Amino acid sequence: MSTDSNHQPGSGHEVALRAERRWAIFATALIVLMLVVIVFSGLHWAMMPPSRVETIDPSRLQLSGEFVEDNLGSAVEPDGSVVVRFVAQQYSFTPQCLLVPADTPITIRTTSADVVHGLLVTDTNINTMVVPGYVATLNTRFDKPADHTMPCHEFCGFGHQTMWAHVKVVDKATFFEQARQSRRLSCVSR
Repeated sequence: MSTDSNHQPGSGHEVALRAERRWAIFATALIVLMLVVIVFSGLHWAMMPPSRVETIDPSRLQLSGEFVEDNLGSAVEPDGSVVVRFVAQQYSFTPQCLLVPADTPITIRTTSADVVHGLLVTDTNINTMVVPGYVATLNTRFDKPADHTMPCHEFCGFGHQTMWAHVKVVDKATFFEQARQSRRLSCVSR
C-alpha cells in the first residue's frame, strides 16, 4: 500500500471523465456552429443559389427577349463591362465559341432550352448548372488571353459527350476594337 495521499483509487477515472466532457463540449460546439452556418446560408440566399433566382419561359427563348439569336454572344455595356449570353440545348451551346476580353469584368448569362446542362470553363472556377426555366448568372474576370474549352458536365442525353464550346479570351484592346465594329461578338463574327 502506498502512503501517498495524492494517489486515490478512481483518480484516473476522474481525469478521463473530464477529458471526455471537454471533447463532448467541443464536438457539440462544432455541430452547433455548422448548423448556424447552414441556416444563415439558407436564409441569406432565400433557400436558392444566387444563379437560380431569375426565371424565364424556355419554350419562348427564340421568340423574344435577351436570348433570341441576335442577342447571343458578347456585348459591351455602357459601364465598360461585358455581358456574354448563350443558350444550352441538346447537344450544343449557341454560340459555339464565346469571345471575351482579358482583364475586364464579365457577366455570363445563360439558360437551357430543354434539359439540365452543366457549364464548366476549364482552368477557371466557372462551374454551374444550367436549368430550364432559370437564368444562370455568373460574374467573372479572365486575367490573360487564353483558349478554354467549355464542356457540358451534366449528363443531358445520348449526345452529351459531343456537347462543348470554346471560350476565347483575347487582349482587351483587340476585343474593344472589334466591339466598335459589331454589336454582338462571338468567335465566328471575327
